[in-house]
Amino acid sequence: MTYPYEMIVCIVNAGYTDAVMSAAREYGARGGTVISARGTANAEAENFFKISIQPEKEAVLIVVPAKIRDDILHALYRQVGLNTPGQGIAFTMPVDHVAGLFEENGAAEDAEKNKQEEKTAKPK
Repeated sequence: MTYPYEMIVCIVNAGYTDAVMSAAREYGARGGTVISARGTANAEAENFFKISIQPEKEAVLIVVPAKIRDDILHALYRQVGLNTPGQGIAFTMPVDHVAGLFEENGAAEDAEKNKQEEKTAKPK
């Protein structure tokens, strides 16, 4: 099953959410939600990754059409990845239902098509 939307979660050092959203908007994201967070890494992780761990973090949640996910992930890696001052990581999770978004690029039609395919799919 393919999902029409993906949620990108990007966790960065505090103060880098504008850079996250700038990179994501460049490839079509419209907005995101910022959540204050606190890292739990220890000294062993600092030595292993050769980075300093700042406990104050921010998580940015961005729901995007699946077809632009990879472009945004690559932009985040370049702008706020582990080798930058933002020291960010990003991952995605599939989203099968979304309310409150209007996509002009056909994602709504893709969602309806997937729903119809699920109804007609043979059980495994």
